[in-house]
Amino acid sequence: MQVPTLPTPDADWLAALDRDALHAAAHERAAEAWRLACEVHPRLPRPAVWLDLRGRGAGQAHFGRGGLRFNPQLLAENRLAFFTDVIPHEMAHWLVHHLDEGPRVRPHGREWKHVMRALYGLEPRATHVFDTRTASPAPYRYRCACRDHFFSRRRHANARAGRDYFCRKCRGELIYKDYAAT
Repeated sequence: MQVPTLPTPDADWLAALDRDALHAAAHERAAEAWRLACEVHPRLPRPAVWLDLRGRGAGQAHFGRGGLRFNPQLLAENRLAFFTDVIPHEMAHWLVHHLDEGPRVRPHGREWKHVMRALYGLEPRATHVFDTRTASPAPYRYRCACRDHFFSRRRHANARAGRDYFCRKCRGELIYKDYAAT
């Protein structure tokens, strides 16, 4: 028995897409992954798809909002990996969540792994290995007794609002030094 899979998109075609065409193609790829999932779960609701995720995460199945979120910066930088791995990864979460026991299973547990292998023909990996420096810049330098730490805008705002942060290595308090944008 052959494992049903999504066709691998042409890397040259993906590389040639402008921003809007890439986003439209990502929406279509999510629809293809959903249609494949419907072969095993015909009543699976179709998720909305947003390209609004920021930071280090490539994708997120957001059950509260009723859809899938993807990081447009990481999509632009890792096009083929997004289409072959990230979009099916998040659709597998969507499918597992909508099974009878779905809300109670571990996010990357055996059910999710089974969907990744049996439905999408992929080796299940819980995390990506993308370079996230451009997607999650951390230009605010903080210092402890042993080294420099770099904070994102959100973490810096929390620190400025009174939240204390400590180094995990030396346990020293992290003190703001300067804006160190590259």
